[in-house]
Amino acid sequence: MESLQGHLLIASPSLLDPNFRRTVVLVAEHGDDGALGVVLNRPSETEVAEAVPPLAGLVEAGDVVHVGGPVQPSAVVVLAEFVDPATAPLIVVGDVGFLPAEVNAETIGETRRARVFAGYAGWSPGQLEAELEEPSWFVEPALADDVFADPDEVWSDVLRRKGGQYAVLALMPPDPSLN
Repeated sequence: MESLQGHLLIASPSLLDPNFRRTVVLVAEHGDDGALGVVLNRPSETEVAEAVPPLAGLVEAGDVVHVGGPVQPSAVVVLAEFVDPATAPLIVVGDVGFLPAEVNAETIGETRRARVFAGYAGWSPGQLEAELEEPSWFVEPALADDVFADPDEVWSDVLRRKGGQYAVLALMPPDPSLN
């Protein structure tokens, strides 16, 4: 399978795992050793300034930490849109990439916007491929704006963008039994 780096995994309605139900995951790395990414649409209630004060200057006042996934929930992951992508250690999509683990404002280069995540999503070798065969996930190329999209809307927005039968799924309420 080709690498899915820079793609979105959109949880299918049949994926009921509470960690991933109705999520959109940006795949940051995918290869023979497995895959990892961050969930884009799980905001917490904790502000970045409260949780990781040194990173508060990278985001807008009041921005919250997002739950990037169930793996290492105490790990801090930062995605940023770089003015000069050459200054990013790993570009994922467009000019959006990861900040280094130790963020030094003087050496990271200028960023336009950033989002802070706690934890990440990870798959062992072959695990993601097996989940794609089930199909637990739909795949769509990512856009840089997806990283910073409204968490309440990104699942539906990406399904509509995918079109066809997926656009119909975008209309599905979070709990169809209440319909």
